Amino acid sequence: MPIPERFIDELIDRVDILDLVSESVRLTKKGNSWWGCCPFHSEKTPSFHVVPDRQLYKCFGCGKGGGAINFVMELENLSFQDAVAVLAKRVGMEVPEERGVSQKVRERRERLLELNKQAARTFHRWLHGPEGEQGLAYLQKRGLSRAILTRFGLGFAPNDWSALIRAMTEQGWSKQDLLDGGLAVDNKNGRIYDRFRNRVMFPIIDVRGNVIGFGGRVMDDSTPKYLNSPDTPVYNKSRNVFALNLAKRSQAGRVILTEGYMDTIALHQAGFDSAVASLGTALTAEHAQLLARYFKEAVISYDGDGAGVAAAQRAIPLLEKAGLKVKVLQVQGAKDPDEFLKAYGRDAFQKLLDGSENQVDYRLAQLRRKFDLTDDSQRVAFLQEAAQLLAALPSPAEREIYGGHAAEMAGISAESMQQEVRHAYQGRVRKAERQQTRRDLAPASQLQPQSRELRYENIRSARAEEGLVRLLLLDPSLSASMGDLRGEEFTSPLLGRIFDLLRRRAAEGLSTHLPVLAEALSAPEMDHLARVAAQPERVANAGQSIPNYISTIRVERTKREAMEQDEALLAAQKRYRQKKAYVEEKP
Repeated sequence: MPIPERFIDELIDRVDILDLVSESVRLTKKGNSWWGCCPFHSEKTPSFHVVPDRQLYKCFGCGKGGGAINFVMELENLSFQDAVAVLAKRVGMEVPEERGVSQKVRERRERLLELNKQAARTFHRWLHGPEGEQGLAYLQKRGLSRAILTRFGLGFAPNDWSALIRAMTEQGWSKQDLLDGGLAVDNKNGRIYDRFRNRVMFPIIDVRGNVIGFGGRVMDDSTPKYLNSPDTPVYNKSRNVFALNLAKRSQAGRVILTEGYMDTIALHQAGFDSAVASLGTALTAEHAQLLARYFKEAVISYDGDGAGVAAAQRAIPLLEKAGLKVKVLQVQGAKDPDEFLKAYGRDAFQKLLDGSENQVDYRLAQLRRKFDLTDDSQRVAFLQEAAQLLAALPSPAEREIYGGHAAEMAGISAESMQQEVRHAYQGRVRKAERQQTRRDLAPASQLQPQSRELRYENIRSARAEEGLVRLLLLDPSLSASMGDLRGEEFTSPLLGRIFDLLRRRAAEGLSTHLPVLAEALSAPEMDHLARVAAQPERVANAGQSIPNYISTIRVERTKREAMEQDEALLAAQKRYRQKKAYVEEKP
């Protein structure tokens, strides 16, 4: 059965959306609302808006919006029922028993999380037992203390085809559980065996403290050297970051990005507790947005080889788009941060970190390596590419300063470089102005829902329909002032449906706040209703605005019906003329 509406009402009343959102977004108060950079898309200028008294959020950049349930659904990629369960646990409520597919999905997810936790404990026990002697010796040789092994929950998978399968089945887990969790693999012959064998094990833990997957480093020359869990119902490598569960508590204010587990762990042991690593894949936009929820600055500390440089170049724009200030640390005299710490110590790495290079200088230096600056044609090509890079910088001061750096590299005057950068910048401005002009020439399009499936047929009527819906969201008692108006009279099917739903809830004494409609609306519908709800509306003026809104809806309906009648009459006349002509032509 579905979750009772009154339970959802009480849940929304108990959840403080400002506290909920503040755990993932840095918010600044402006007037009666709060603003920050959106956690759902990359941006530098805050367009994410939280209105506590209406219990909703809205991003005016990407369009996403809704209430507490929608926020958790979007942030954690959860179903409605799972998001309700998360919020209920947060405020100490117990979700009424429900039946059906959603319950099974949530129970399956919870079972896999519990399986991973028990597997992690088993791996950790084996590391300190006879089975893990080789793995423990390897980690000790790498300089890791017992305390750091415990903090990260490191473990060991024995060189056995079915050690974990036996251990887990003895605890009551089925082989299908192990397959679903990515801990076991089946071959073409139907044989099931452990995915991880003869490997040091690194549990992957999400920001809520759940073990969601594993990475394993092999002890011999087998390949791959590092093996990660596959994507499962609880794990997606593109949306999670290794050690963020620990790094998010750091007071450092900047995240250190490394290429692997060992670099991250070595940095934590040395006291750099904001180090993280992506999980067997290049940094993604989702990774960057996740990091931007917890940090303002990112320092890229990848290996100094060609692959590391290329990875840093790819990561810089993703991190910047997410709103992070980016620096690049170039490890000198060692292959990676772990090796550098062992060779030179913590203080030396701290100096390296404090002196990390601004990403613009780093990118200029990497760009310079592409060209032979003793050749005039290549020097011109370098300057043109550098100008395009610098034209994207937001402030004139930055463009001038880094333009001077590029000029010095190429051996030309700063004035000449400034002119080149100015030309490239003006080109960008002209392009942006053309795009804005196209948007300004179609003002009606600004009033349309972003989703094409929800487009309005009649803007004037839809604006009035929005007003009535907005008033019901603010004050359900206003339903009594809306007479016999029904949603079927609306030109927007979505607004008509919501109007009827809100009036029904008002009549039954239920909440009409937008967040309680999360189950009744698709994501695009909720995004649009959040935009409607976030617009100004004064309940004090309802006595005047309600009759005006209703009048507009009905006048537009009369016009539409008259137009439809005219069109029907013209169509009938056309059919009559065609029939008459056919009869006259018939011999």
